[in-house]
Amino acid sequence: MNYCFLLPLMLGIPLIWPCFTASESSKTEVKHQAGSHLRVKRGWMWNQFFVPEEMNKTDYHIGQLRSDLDNGNNSFQYKLLGAGAGSIFVIDERTGDIYAIQKLDREERSLYTLRAQVIDSTTGRAVEPESEFVIRVSDINDNEPKFLDEPYEAIVPEMSPEGTLVIQVTATDADDPASGNNARLLYSLLQGQPYFSIEPTTGVIRISSKMDRELQDEYWVIIQAKDMIGLPGALSGTTSVLIKLSDVNDNKPIFKERLYRLTVSESAPTGTSIGRIMAYDNDIGENAEMDYSIEDDSQTFDIITNNETQEGIVILKKKVDFEHQNHYLIRANVKNRHVAEHLMEYHVEASTTFVRVQVEDEDEPPVFLLPYYLFEILEESPHGSFVGMVSATDPDQRKSPIRYSITRSKVFSIDDNGTIITTNPLDREISAWYNLSITATEKYNVQQISAVPVYVQVLNINDHAPEFSEYYDSYVCENAGSGQVIQTISAVDRDESVEDHHFYFNLSVEDTKNSSFIIIDNEELVLAFKKSLSSTYLS
Repeated sequence: MNYCFLLPLMLGIPLIWPCFTASESSKTEVKHQAGSHLRVKRGWMWNQFFVPEEMNKTDYHIGQLRSDLDNGNNSFQYKLLGAGAGSIFVIDERTGDIYAIQKLDREERSLYTLRAQVIDSTTGRAVEPESEFVIRVSDINDNEPKFLDEPYEAIVPEMSPEGTLVIQVTATDADDPASGNNARLLYSLLQGQPYFSIEPTTGVIRISSKMDRELQDEYWVIIQAKDMIGLPGALSGTTSVLIKLSDVNDNKPIFKERLYRLTVSESAPTGTSIGRIMAYDNDIGENAEMDYSIEDDSQTFDIITNNETQEGIVILKKKVDFEHQNHYLIRANVKNRHVAEHLMEYHVEASTTFVRVQVEDEDEPPVFLLPYYLFEILEESPHGSFVGMVSATDPDQRKSPIRYSITRSKVFSIDDNGTIITTNPLDREISAWYNLSITATEKYNVQQISAVPVYVQVLNINDHAPEFSEYYDSYVCENAGSGQVIQTISAVDRDESVEDHHFYFNLSVEDTKNSSFIIIDNEELVLAFKKSLSSTYLS
């Protein structure tokens, strides 16, 4: 008796909705209370009800409710109760046919629970007890995939190997995942080949070819997600992914110039910055930090790195002299400060360049041949006696003639040849040393002046007789005995002697014949009695 499974075919419902192929019968039996007499079983008969979403018809036939007691005499009246009854769904009271009068959206509501009632119109009494049934809204593919986590941005190191994971993108589809392939998605690349690839079912983006940040540092990749596993009629959505390449130290610094020309004045002090050299590194940040050095371990120049500009600053390490060496050629190299072990292959040979430093000549003051001079001259030498000679030269190329002078001296003079002579007699006993300052001045530039100390030692000659150390006034007693010491007398000599002075003492000729005194020691005068005196006074 239950042939309701043929209803979808009879109504001409298209078979493209899989849910319509499930045509099961549902029967609700009404049982009376226990203790009552057994009555004839009665029940509702209906198929599972489905209505496709987005139907444009305003009276779409869904199915039929029917009581198995309905014999077709039109005495039964069918009623529909519950949410949506009368506004979304209506029923033919005579036949029990249910219609949808509004377009439905499964994504807003996927099922409706209604209640059915059948009344005998002749008696006004319910023929069947009120019963619930469900109308399901079947899905159609009316929603395209959407990427909800936009915008997408990823960073990956340059030169990453093939297969490196970049990012995963995920799209969602509001259609029913249980309804065929409506929500089954496949991902593909619309833009980004040949550097990137995407896994069709997961949305994982991977690198498919090595990329160099220095050639291109970012890529826009366009991803498409298609539902229905890409079959005809599928809907699609797209998104963009900005992929940036982070830097790795795969470039060594390189000098752009093979030769740098710098100049330095020979008067420049040590520590002077004489110029800058520059190497270029295509990497950025820490990977572009570099150190400069001089290959030949120069004692004259050094190179330090300016950490702000990454320039090499050439520093004067030792003073230069144009007349000694007027140019230098040094070889400099540069290398990165931070290089990971696995990137050493890019930094095998350091970049090198040459730096030619030209020394500029400066007008320098005269230079004496010696740092000081020491001369000797005998005292009492006559006026104009030769003392010594000093010599200074102009270190510059023009070799200016030199004029000499002595600062504040009345005893010596100097001529243009640097010869020093006396202008007054010298007395060693008055001054044994003279400290002179000799000045040399360039005739072509009188501003260029040098001075040198000259020390003149006056040598001794024996030009002074010995002298008694003091005036002696001696006394002797009248009863002094012969040989008694009366006075010890000493002498001095103002002349200089290498050894101690030795003096010979003797009495005058007159005193030798008639004197009552004798000298006992000739080196130190000891005056003694020669014979006894009485009341004698010696002066």
